Amino acid sequence: MTRPPTAAQRRVIDAAEPVTGRLRGTEAQLAALVRRGLAFRHPRPPHDHFLTAAGHRIREAGAETVVPPAPVPAGEKADTGVFTARVGGEEDAGGGGPARLREAHSAWQGLLELRRMTNPDGAVDRPCGWERTHLVRAAALALEAAGHRPAGPDPAGTGTDGGGYRVRATPQPEAVAVRGPDDATLRACAATLEKAGWQVGAHTDPRTRARYLLASPRRV
Repeated sequence: MTRPPTAAQRRVIDAAEPVTGRLRGTEAQLAALVRRGLAFRHPRPPHDHFLTAAGHRIREAGAETVVPPAPVPAGEKADTGVFTARVGGEEDAGGGGPARLREAHSAWQGLLELRRMTNPDGAVDRPCGWERTHLVRAAALALEAAGHRPAGPDPAGTGTDGGGYRVRATPQPEAVAVRGPDDATLRACAATLEKAGWQVGAHTDPRTRARYLLASPRRV
């Protein structure tokens, strides 16, 4: 069994940029992560280091199990410093407005940089490996960064409350379902996802007759 990362290595992994996985650390720490298959050194200048898929898995697992959060005073919310795109239907979506849109746009720019650094040809017009392993989060980020409004809570389970988009996983490999309250919302979401490098098709649920999108990250 592979030895777990040392405490110092875990701190470097946990401090990685949330979307791009870009690492900061000493040369020795970064080299050790590369040897263990948890990071790679990009061949193009400035030769930054990034988490591999295995490194991302450790980071995501560690966020839940390794480091307990600091106590938060009553009446305040914890701030993890990590941007998480809204998939629609969140019970407590927190603040919105211009500040939230700026955060989403910044995260999207980070994702474009990750595409440039990790796609073999440096292309930024199609999804990268991280997006293919985080389909729902990636599609939601593209939508939120473009200004689309996520749906609010849906206590009745109807899938329509809140009036915005909902991104959900599907049994189909490398595909997410995007639902919205009307055809206009779906058309706008489809245009955004296609511009972001996704293949999008419109479908009708045979049981409910509701329209939805099926989106997959484009490969070429």
